[in-house]
Amino acid sequence: MFLRRFQLFKRPMRFGTMVALAFLVGCTLSVVKQAFAGDPSGSKTGVATDIAGSTAGSPSADELKNPPKSEPFAAKLADTVGQNRVGINMVWVLITGFLVMFMQAGFALVETGFCRAKNAAHTMLMNFLVYAIGMTGYFICGFALHMGGVGAVANLGGTAPLTNEFTVGGWGLFGTKGWFLGGDTYDVGVFALFLFQMVFMDTACTIPTGAMAERWKFSAFCIYGFFMSMFLYPIFANWAWGGGWLAQIGSKLGLGHGYVDFAGSGVVHAVGGLCGLAGAMVLGPRIGKYNKDGSANAIPGHHLPMAFLGCFILAFGWFGFNPGSTLGAAGAGNLRIAIVATVTMLASAAGAIVATIYTWAKQGKPDPTMAINGMLAGLVAITAPSGFVNARDAFIIGAIAGWLVCVAVAVIDKLHVDDPVGAIAVHGVCGLFGVLSVGLFADGTFGDGLNGVPGTVKGLFYGDAKQLLAQLVGMGTVTIWAFGVSWVFFKVQDKVMGGIRVAPEVEMEGLDLPEVGVLAYPGSPIGGAQNVPSQEILPAPQPVGVRKPALES
Repeated sequence: MFLRRFQLFKRPMRFGTMVALAFLVGCTLSVVKQAFAGDPSGSKTGVATDIAGSTAGSPSADELKNPPKSEPFAAKLADTVGQNRVGINMVWVLITGFLVMFMQAGFALVETGFCRAKNAAHTMLMNFLVYAIGMTGYFICGFALHMGGVGAVANLGGTAPLTNEFTVGGWGLFGTKGWFLGGDTYDVGVFALFLFQMVFMDTACTIPTGAMAERWKFSAFCIYGFFMSMFLYPIFANWAWGGGWLAQIGSKLGLGHGYVDFAGSGVVHAVGGLCGLAGAMVLGPRIGKYNKDGSANAIPGHHLPMAFLGCFILAFGWFGFNPGSTLGAAGAGNLRIAIVATVTMLASAAGAIVATIYTWAKQGKPDPTMAINGMLAGLVAITAPSGFVNARDAFIIGAIAGWLVCVAVAVIDKLHVDDPVGAIAVHGVCGLFGVLSVGLFADGTFGDGLNGVPGTVKGLFYGDAKQLLAQLVGMGTVTIWAFGVSWVFFKVQDKVMGGIRVAPEVEMEGLDLPEVGVLAYPGSPIGGAQNVPSQEILPAPQPVGVRKPALES
């Protein structure tokens, strides 16, 4: 009886209409009686007090609040300088957010290039639409759960409205302010923060589309997009970045600075990679990936140059991902952006070089696909420690990640978890390693006052074993949360929807026509079972409703 009541999920038109109506009702209710108590015009954001403490010799907050009456011009000038500083920071946050948004194109190209041509339109549409779905879900409630209680973000002028965190015994669990960006969150600082955090969330949303590619029902994917953006990602992100309990274990329990993740090796990449692992396990491997004796077959992608281009776009976007996480470029140590950008670049080079050398030594020839994944692994691993490490250690982190991704891909394959693009190894495994790296390599030159703890961030190799313990707590938490909750979600979704995987004949034909109605390459001979051993499967049927063109004499 339970399953019968949910047969509407098998009717995409009816279910889609219900979702759209619910969304419109929610939007309407959200704007009723809004109190615009924020700063929507931007005229009040950035004042004299925003320059307090921005440099070693800057005036104190008390001096700026009580200027001598004999110096009114100096007081007005201080207000102008304060708004200019906040303006510089806001422009920096927006531009770096735009760079991270463009990473969606990089993910789309890498994943589609690594998949077969018969699934290219399906893979591209998932990568395209997850941006819109993720943004919508985050707008509805994800941002509120994530950042609703973060408090003042000084670099952006204070973000004063974000003050409500639900706590138990003083430990933060989730935010409760900012639903639909309404009420007093109609504020320039809050909106800038929303844009920047939203594109990070969408990066996590995108990662499972690679791990679960070439057999995922499109309707099931759409529902997943709301699950990730409205619940899975925001809750863990709050624990780490929104004033939640993981950030508090330093100030409350004395574990270093609490869980530290500068730009998201854990919050973004591990969450996405571990969610992809759960989804790939529930879906099962692609037809023909594994033989009856347990051995694996390579299923090459159809467009390696596309994947290379996507990798370069991602590497470029990472200059927004990591340096942008200072949330500012002026004063208060924000010039650290130069170091963050440089160590990010160095780690990517080390990852690509080591992965190339490893496959060259093991196979006799370098593997271009692993060179790509090696560079991405280096970028993922440096994301968490990028604000706290020097150039030498960054190169070491990237090199270890380049080796680790090669080993992880092989191990995951032996476990018969089919990941067409290597997303689990790149983002899940190397994301966890990036979190660990903070606890090992943070050199004590940055992070004074982070998470309310005085002093800079130091890892084990620089004298603070407690920071390593905090990172281990974070690693365990993200693994249990992201993998465990995702596995439950996909299993329930599979039961409710009568399966989240396409039928075997659809998988053999290719998902483009049956799932999204168009071919990525019309006129090309892409139908049939590409790169699958013929002794293991039946011949693929011709696409329904499409006649095979007659050969010209």
